[in-house]
Amino acid sequence: MASVAGREAASARDGHPPLDGVVVQRFYERMRAVAPAAVGAIERDRAGDPGRAFGDTACGRLVRSLDADGLRALGMWVHHWCMRFYDDDTRVALRLVREIAGRPGLGWTADEVRWMLRESYAAGPAAEARFTLPLAAAGELAPGTLRIEAVVPRQAGPRD
Repeated sequence: MASVAGREAASARDGHPPLDGVVVQRFYERMRAVAPAAVGAIERDRAGDPGRAFGDTACGRLVRSLDADGLRALGMWVHHWCMRFYDDDTRVALRLVREIAGRPGLGWTADEVRWMLRESYAAGPAAEARFTLPLAAAGELAPGTLRIEAVVPRQAGPRD
């Protein structure tokens, strides 16, 4: 698996000011706290029945066990993981991304959304679902809060 995004996604190469290094470091610290449980849940779900309802999966149980801050960190971690290692083996993680993106009221900050958008742009079109979580998170921000203008390329739909 090739890395397609990472810390470089916080840089100014997209023409926008870089995110503060301390802010980005806090993102990574929070994500590292949930990573072991997330990896375990994803591995268990890969080995399990892919047709099970999300709530009956290891990822579903993990999501239920977390408070809002933990769920936001999990969302950022799984988004980061999918953007770095996007391939056919990310189906379970992508399902987790979609489930988290569908939950209202996660309380994303503008910096978190900017970071996820930058990771998504850095990943490029090979990662089809790269804007799922950042756009859901951006949709919860107050108008004018996000300091970058997201121009999202058209993503292929299920019938395209």
